[in-house]
Amino acid sequence: MTPEPSKAPPLYPKTHLLAASGIAALLSLALLVFPSSDVEAKKTTLSLELESPAEQLTQEQDAAEAVQATNEPAASPFAQIENSPQDTAKATAQVEAPVAEEKKGPDHREVIVAKGDTLSTLFEKVGLPSTSVHEILASDKQAKQFAQLQRGQKLEFELNPDGQLTNLHTKLSDLESITLTKNDKGYVFNRVTAKPTVRSAYVHGVINSSLSQSAARAGLSHSLTMDMASVFGYDIDFAQDIRQGDEFDIIYEQKVVNGKSVGNGPILSARFTNRGKTYTAVRYTNKQGNSSYYTADGNSMRKAFIRTPVDFARISSKFSAGRKHPILNKIRAHKGVDYAAPRGTPIKAAGDGKVLLAGRRGGYGNTVIIQHGNTYRTLYGHMQGFAKGVKTGGTVKQGQVIGYIGTTGLSTGPHLHYEFQVNGVHVDPLGQKLPMADPIAKGERARFLAQSQPLMARMDQEKATMLASSKR
Repeated sequence: MTPEPSKAPPLYPKTHLLAASGIAALLSLALLVFPSSDVEAKKTTLSLELESPAEQLTQEQDAAEAVQATNEPAASPFAQIENSPQDTAKATAQVEAPVAEEKKGPDHREVIVAKGDTLSTLFEKVGLPSTSVHEILASDKQAKQFAQLQRGQKLEFELNPDGQLTNLHTKLSDLESITLTKNDKGYVFNRVTAKPTVRSAYVHGVINSSLSQSAARAGLSHSLTMDMASVFGYDIDFAQDIRQGDEFDIIYEQKVVNGKSVGNGPILSARFTNRGKTYTAVRYTNKQGNSSYYTADGNSMRKAFIRTPVDFARISSKFSAGRKHPILNKIRAHKGVDYAAPRGTPIKAAGDGKVLLAGRRGGYGNTVIIQHGNTYRTLYGHMQGFAKGVKTGGTVKQGQVIGYIGTTGLSTGPHLHYEFQVNGVHVDPLGQKLPMADPIAKGERARFLAQSQPLMARMDQEKATMLASSKR
């Protein structure tokens, strides 16, 4: 018969427990009444494992309706996540099913590569003779990758009871790992490449300083920021048009492995409001497999020329009929625009064309002149040097890097002198109306709208949810 347990005296008086409960309730109320006030940048990550954004959004809506049908409280598909990439990764990891941690046996060894380490020194750390390194590296041509060590890299060893190596494993990246496994004939090399889960992510940002800083605060990578500038570069001059209060919304593909972001795909849709005017862009792949960006109603974002040939440069001198030359010290027409930027900054071709000159040209120094069809011609002066493959008589594509900012010729500092001619007459490239490219083909318009409209609706809903949350 089990004796009845004696009653232990309470650890805290009831009054203390009541007080603690009251404090907890007040803290919960405070969190509801005083939410975070940071509304400059918000980021949401959703699953995207379908062929088109329209299909993905339909599935999300069906899933939300299914949850609501069970009378269970449903989480919003556009729930806000903190605006740092690290927080986004944490939130994604919580959604995914937990990965069971592999149990390590007593003969498992792990070492982290430190400065000065070689494969021989790492073998010695786990009790293996350094002479066995040669056997490992000679077992397979690809096994030499184990000797290409990076500081912080982890190597995992499996030993048999006799202390001999049976398995060697390391990760080369978040997506790729290599392994050597011993069998009766020696070591067998194996490479495993993980397939990331592709999700769609939403970002909203308001510019209160520079575009790059505001985009970074929104959780946007540098490469995606450059992609956004490229998409809208036909309509917005990012060197002079950006103003405080401008804002942007972006939906893009994000690649995730085990809850960790390992890379980004293309921008799927974007909206940029600049000086009160809003521009939209949607990525569309036609039936032939060619991808391009169009406005939400189907007009091409791509025009015959990009607005500015240098990303995020500062305009140091505008087009003028009577400017005092800084070196010649006399009034002289300035038939182009000067973009000041650090030495070595890439310069891009404003449009497709034939290179009439890639060489020295008087006061322009190192110069590239491009003929675009029969009507247009552009000139790029004071270059530090030319990009590989750019030569007189060759051809270039729009956006291709043709050279780098320098100070050659009559130049007081590193900058690009850029000229634009129409039928042989110099015009102001900042004011020139650029010719448009072809819109969506009539036969693909319905298919395009089936993708663009849900993407635009999602950005509207994301932004409305964010603003409503900030006003609570």
